[in-house]
Amino acid sequence: MKKTLILMTFSLLSLFSCKGYKDLTVNEFESMMAQDQTAQLVDVRTPEEFAENHLPGAINIDWRAEAFTEKSQNQLDKDRPVMVYCRSGRRSAEAAATLDGMGFKTYNMKGGILAWTSEGKRVTKYEVERFWTASGDPVELTLIKHGTLAVGYKDMTIQIDPVAGYGKPTDYATEFPKADVILVTHEHGDHLDPEAIAALTGPQTEIILNEKSRGQIGRGEAMHNGENRELPGGIKLEAVPAYNTTPGREMFHPMGNGNGYVITIDGLRIYVAGDTEDVPEMANLKDIDIALLPVNQPYTMTPEQCINAAKVIGPKTLIPYHFGKTDLEPVLKALPEMDIRIRQMQ
Repeated sequence: MKKTLILMTFSLLSLFSCKGYKDLTVNEFESMMAQDQTAQLVDVRTPEEFAENHLPGAINIDWRAEAFTEKSQNQLDKDRPVMVYCRSGRRSAEAAATLDGMGFKTYNMKGGILAWTSEGKRVTKYEVERFWTASGDPVELTLIKHGTLAVGYKDMTIQIDPVAGYGKPTDYATEFPKADVILVTHEHGDHLDPEAIAALTGPQTEIILNEKSRGQIGRGEAMHNGENRELPGGIKLEAVPAYNTTPGREMFHPMGNGNGYVITIDGLRIYVAGDTEDVPEMANLKDIDIALLPVNQPYTMTPEQCINAAKVIGPKTLIPYHFGKTDLEPVLKALPEMDIRIRQMQ
């Protein structure tokens, strides 16, 4: 009840004062997101609506939840602009007024996601994290599920371990464009899916995978631990070791078979570890901006191993993935100085 009164107070203060937030058309909203790399994109619909589809890079803070003000204060930075939207623009206008009253510089998208989609603009049902290269170009990291993700840069798409049916169903024929590059870390069924690869493969698609995966699908180029190559667009790719070290678990991912990958895009270095424990070779990884580390023993790392790996690698951003129901609270507590993004990739 108290939180509801706080919401009403902020709204009334905003209504009776000069409107501080700014309404933007869909095109103005999109343009500002492209120009201001510090902007914080917030979807104020319900979690159920957000799960159906949302703008890439948005976080969800439900306007109608009593915790709206508390979550906004905890998750948003008052030194960076806040851009809000909802279904049709009504809830987001109310949320924008409240956020303005809280001291945020706020922009509201008129017409909401209905107007956005009517213009043919992209939405997604997946979590999308946005990062920037040395030249200031955006790189979108789409966290699809489990060990499956995609990297978008300019007009290029790199799909990593695409799997259609494991966990959340993915229709690659309709949800994603043909890939420029497909990377496969190893041959297990939750990482190698011939049908998904077929759906994503166009005339110019490069398929890069470990030797056993290549043997299973009969195509693509095998990369081995320690090898390097250049992808289209000047993107650099390194294949690095991924294997088990715990006695009695070596058979899950034997040394020398699977790959992790380091993708370097105009100075931005992304490490996708694949299925591995905290192997000694991680000490050789330098200047990693984003590290995706798997956390689900007995097959990959324990939370303690993830903590150790993060300390050895020292990434600017850590994204635990492939973690299922593993409790990641110990990781958060042990690495308070690190930017950790936990997304439930089911």
